[in-house]
Amino acid sequence: MFAVRDEDAALDVVQDAMLKLTVSYAGKPAAELPMLFQRILQNTIHDHFRRQKVRSTWTTLLSAFGNREEKDDDFDPLETLAAKSHSNATADPAGIAEQAQTVAAIEQALSRLPARQREAFLLRYWEELDVAETAAAMGCSEGSVKTHCSRAVHALAEMLKARGVTP
Repeated sequence: MFAVRDEDAALDVVQDAMLKLTVSYAGKPAAELPMLFQRILQNTIHDHFRRQKVRSTWTTLLSAFGNREEKDDDFDPLETLAAKSHSNATADPAGIAEQAQTVAAIEQALSRLPARQREAFLLRYWEELDVAETAAAMGCSEGSVKTHCSRAVHALAEMLKARGVTP
């Protein structure tokens, strides 16, 4: 969702990646599958953006011949997401609202990170991969993973601090 910024496209990308994994690597040991899936998922995301670029080029070229319809280019699906949390069922409404605002601020800050920093951050801290697994999934060195993660953490801290979110 953070990579493609469209829920429907994200579901399609994950489904394509799962299909590629099962078709190409069904015989691999189960321990190797998570890292293979991460790599296939990243390649599928890159393929999605390549296809999107080609489509937008043709759409732009063809739209020059027809009517131009008003479109909202500033639409951000992350702004419309409601925070889902089943663990707060007994919490007070003010606490739930504050947590939802904090989650929205974090999601918005994550969406503003450069792609490689966001990818490294999500793999390391949300997917809980270690540095070596993250490096293998991203196709880079362990030092690059550490650099991307460090920069992402500092950038997120600055963005959240500017919005008044404190630890």
